[in-house]
Amino acid sequence: MMSIERFNGVRAFVQAAQAGSFSEAARQLGQSPSSIGKAISRLEQRLDVRLFHRTTRSLSLTDEGLAFHRSCVLALDELEHAEAALSARRHMPAGRLRIALPVLFGRYQVMPILLKLMQVHPALELEAVFSNRPVDFAEEGIDLAVRIGALEDSPSLAARRIGAQGLVVCAAASYVARRGLPLTRDALADHDCIGMLRDGRIEPWRFDTVTKELPVTPRLRLGDLESVLAAMRAGHGFAQLPTWLVATELANGELVAALPQQAADKLPIHAIWPASRAMSARLRVTIDALRVDAGSLPRN
Repeated sequence: MMSIERFNGVRAFVQAAQAGSFSEAARQLGQSPSSIGKAISRLEQRLDVRLFHRTTRSLSLTDEGLAFHRSCVLALDELEHAEAALSARRHMPAGRLRIALPVLFGRYQVMPILLKLMQVHPALELEAVFSNRPVDFAEEGIDLAVRIGALEDSPSLAARRIGAQGLVVCAAASYVARRGLPLTRDALADHDCIGMLRDGRIEPWRFDTVTKELPVTPRLRLGDLESVLAAMRAGHGFAQLPTWLVATELANGELVAALPQQAADKLPIHAIWPASRAMSARLRVTIDALRVDAGSLPRN
């Protein structure tokens, strides 16, 4: 790797060749003529070659100096181009963004927003991983994650709220036509229920501000949220599901909600990323899209 001293020698050489004198190069670089002369002398000594023909009135390049000058100009131009490209990337969304999403919420709610964002910013690259577990940002190389639920305080992470997830107890209209609607939580004991398995345990149903265990042992215990939804659609009983997953079917009457007055408080949805003073343009526009343009995300 080139040291600062070597780089300064190259810069002094190129500036002197273009200016035609050490004194003019010194003025342009804000240095003294002696410092320019010493830097070039050290450069010639290190290269073991004479780069300039020097007289009291003129300064011109030797053949070796001409060849070296061409190479140095190309290298400095490439460096300037690299700096300009990096500066542009800070202001224009470009490059890869690796984002971790909850499986179903990410698939149905977040991905449409991200795909729209990529159409707006063609230089943006997206790599999405889908998992319902917490991710290790450093270990897995994650730039941004979407999480549902309360967050733990962490000085190493920044977060922005982008929505909220409600829960609804519902069943297929065909089931309700046969068995009716429960008017209380306890009345669920007289109905078929579909339980969601998580880590081998039935996930409790939440009502109001408390968590209440299922009042009955469900006939169906499924470890996949879409399977729970499919069973409910097929008329196998009540289930508690995220409102965003069943909103359309509730609106068109295919599903019927029960106990809406006892619905649990909504869970916050956040975009989370490693905290740092510098934020890339690709990260910034993605967070903004999720927060501002995410009209399809559930809200309070």
